[in-house]
Amino acid sequence: MALSHNPNAFKRASATVSTTLARLAPRERRAVVVAAWVLGLGLVWWLAVAPALDTLWQAGSRHARLDAQLGQMQRMAATAESLRGQNTALPPSRDEVLRTLEVATNGLAGTAQLSVLGDRATVTLRNTPPDALAQWLSQVRINARLIPLQSQLTRDAGWSGTVVLSGPSLGQGS
Repeated sequence: MALSHNPNAFKRASATVSTTLARLAPRERRAVVVAAWVLGLGLVWWLAVAPALDTLWQAGSRHARLDAQLGQMQRMAATAESLRGQNTALPPSRDEVLRTLEVATNGLAGTAQLSVLGDRATVTLRNTPPDALAQWLSQVRINARLIPLQSQLTRDAGWSGTVVLSGPSLGQGS
């Protein structure tokens, strides 16, 4: 039975359902009404209540995940802001960069060898601990204003391989 937007169609459908229910025995009528209620309640549960409860149950873990993402974004913003603030100062001279790079590389406790050629610095690593490498990269990036251009690293007991660095101050004459 197709219902149109005509109010008379709704009246006809309603009348048809009423007549059909009236023909049934009271026990059958009750069974049909109970089945309709069960279907209606199931539909309400499926479309409205269950999704809301699911959202409520997952809210804690989603909140924690979003807090972690927010914290990471705030740390990245603070790093960007500190780097932006450093860019307003004059870049260090080539001698200052080389001195900073040498001091940072000496801090790797003999697991790294530095060589500078023109506007590039190459550091060869041998079993450098991950934490020391991360700290070294941070020092080189922030204090010497050098960035890694190329790296070929493998990890065994520590990091081994080469890292090529460059920056505007390395290209200047001494």
